[in-house]
Parts: sequence; structure tokens; C-alpha cells
Amino acid sequence: MNGSTSEAATVIHMDDGKAPVAPPPAAGAAASASDATAPSSAAPAPRKAAVGGGLPFLLRSGADGFRRCLAVIDFLLRVAAFGPTLAAAISTGTSDERLSVFTQFFQFHARFDDFPAFTFFMVGNAIAAGYLVLSLPFSAVGIIRPKATGVRLFLLVCDVVMMLLLTAAGAAAAAIVYVAHWGNRRANWVPICMQFHGFCQRTSGAVVASFLAVLVFIVLILMAVCAIRRR
Repeated sequence: MNGSTSEAATVIHMDDGKAPVAPPPAAGAAASASDATAPSSAAPAPRKAAVGGGLPFLLRSGADGFRRCLAVIDFLLRVAAFGPTLAAAISTGTSDERLSVFTQFFQFHARFDDFPAFTFFMVGNAIAAGYLVLSLPFSAVGIIRPKATGVRLFLLVCDVVMMLLLTAAGAAAAAIVYVAHWGNRRANWVPICMQFHGFCQRTSGAVVASFLAVLVFIVLILMAVCAIRRR
């Protein structure tokens, strides 16, 4: 028909049970969505182990640990120095030898108290040995309380005095031992160690032990100075 009217087409959507497919997001929207889902900051790095965690307890906590370590060494050295000083005092005090000539009624006698230098040497080493024992509790205080500067100063002064005492006693005894071994031609002093072997061996060993103790005292003094200066 010429006067036919156009009919509007009606589209009917059939629900087939499927969810409608959303259109793909635009490029800008995708970028903003990815930025939103990304973490705002990077994950925190694992915390490192504390400094010194693998070191012994004595070396931790900086200067305190250093002083505590020196205090432990100080205690051990005092125990070690006690042996040579006590041995030197006992060896000198028991140095007594008799040399029979022709008959037992005619004898030569060599004893430590015949020489004032050996008497001074024995007394000096005995005093040093007693001091080392009495100083052990003060040294232990340095281990428990590394910041106890007053105790270290007290031990430092006493160590210097003991070192000077042992040095003087050892030097005096060493002079007598030298003359006993080698004599003196100008003074017509003959060496007596050719006859009194036991006496010379004991006194010579005592002098060596005493000088070993002097070396230990020097180390103790240097360690105390380092511990006091490190604050």
C-alpha cells in the first residue's frame, strides 16, 4: 500500500541465564585501577640482625664490653703471675747447700740469707704473691662493673708499686747470681757455682721466674691504662 506506515521494530532481549559481559575498560581506567591495587609502598625489608649478635657476650655493648673483656684478661693474668712469684720466693727461701771438703766436719755452706740481696728478693716476691691474691676480688669487680674507674685506678697504682718492687729485687738478685756464675777477676771473686750447683740453679731459676712476673705486671698496667682511657 502506498500509504503504508512504518512500524518501529521492537527488540526483545532474551534472558539466557548468563551474566552480561561488561565492556573492556578504557586504557586510562585500567592504569588507574592497577595503581589502586598496587601496594602504596614496598614491603619492609627484613630487619638485620643486631650488631654484635654473633660476637661473644664480652665484646658486645661497645666500650663496656671492651672493658669487661680486659677485666677478664686482667683476672687471668693475676692468677698466672701468682705462680712465678710464689715459686721464686719458695725457691730462694729453700736455697741451702753444704759442700763437704775432705771430711764432713769441714764444710762450706751456701744459704740465701748469707746474701742480703737474696733476702730482699725473697721478701719482695712473697709480698707480690700476697698482693696478687688480695687483688683478685678487686679485679672481679671490674668484670661485674666495667664502669668502675675507681677500682681500676687503685689497682693501677698498686700494680706500679709491685712492679717497681719486683724489678728492684730481681735486679739485686741477678747481680749476685751473675757474680756467683762468673766471678770477678779484678776483685778476685771466684765463681762459686762450680761447686754449689744446686744453690745456683735454684737462685737462677727464681730470678727468671721473678722477671716473668714483672712482664705480667707491665701488661696489667698497660691494660689498665687502656681501660681507663676508653670511655
